[in-house]
Amino acid sequence: MLTFSIAAVRDVIARGVADAEANGGYRDPHPGFSGADKLKPGLWLVGDHGVYLCSNGSLVDGARPLVAYAEECDPAGNGDWFEVKRRTFGGDDGVDFLDAESLEALIAASPGCTHVRIAFAEDAMQLYVIEKS
Repeated sequence: MLTFSIAAVRDVIARGVADAEANGGYRDPHPGFSGADKLKPGLWLVGDHGVYLCSNGSLVDGARPLVAYAEECDPAGNGDWFEVKRRTFGGDDGVDFLDAESLEALIAASPGCTHVRIAFAEDAMQLYVIEKS
C-alpha cells in the first residue's frame, strides 16, 4: 500500500488546475492513446524513480509539475524505495490517471480523514481514505 497526505493530494490537484488555466489545458501522459476523458483535472500516479502523484496541467517550456511522493516510496527518505515500488506499482515504469472529481468526493465523504491510501492487486488498485495520527 502507498500513502499520500490529503493536503499533498489537494496541493497537486490545485497546481494542475492553475497550470491548466494559465497554459491552455491538461497534459496527456499518452498522447494519441488516452482520449479526451483524461484531459481534465486529475493526478497522475507515476511509478519510476519512486512512486508519486503528479499534477497534469499544461506547463510552459522548462517548467516542472508539482509532485508528491508516497510516504513509503520516496527515494529521498526511504532507502528501500525500489523494493516498495516493485511490490506495489510493479517493476516497470508507468502512469495511471486519477480523476480529481472522484478523489475530492472520496475525501469529502470522510471529513476526518488525513490520508489517501492506494492498495494494489494484480490487475486493479483500490483507493480509500484513512485517519492517521
